[in-house]
Amino acid sequence: MPSNDVRILAQAAVPTAAVGAVAAVVSGLVVGGKGAIGSAVATVIVILFMGLGLYILQRTAKSLPHLFQAMGLMLYATQILLLFVFMAAFKNTTLFHPKAFAFTLVACTLAWIAAQTRAHMKSKILYVEPDKSEHSS
Repeated sequence: MPSNDVRILAQAAVPTAAVGAVAAVVSGLVVGGKGAIGSAVATVIVILFMGLGLYILQRTAKSLPHLFQAMGLMLYATQILLLFVFMAAFKNTTLFHPKAFAFTLVACTLAWIAAQTRAHMKSKILYVEPDKSEHSS
């Protein structure tokens, strides 16, 4: 991954992890250890799904730039659908508190989207790659 992509990933993952940590503490205080576990699992799932999505989107942008926008829309729709599938699959689990899991999943997803949007808006991405042969003369 180029350094700009890593920077955007970090600028999205760190706030998401912070939201997840706060959610884990709050869930732990409100519903106990299972709430903290549910929040931690949800945070890891969101960071993995969204991080993988960002990686796929960046690879698509480099290899198939004409599909970038359509791929981005399809990717976000797929990610949201898969997160709903996770919420439905774990709604009756006894491994952790399902409501803490669901609320943290939604909160971390919104935090990721907001942080990634902010990172893209603040990044200085070249629209035209400068030709390296011009600078080597």
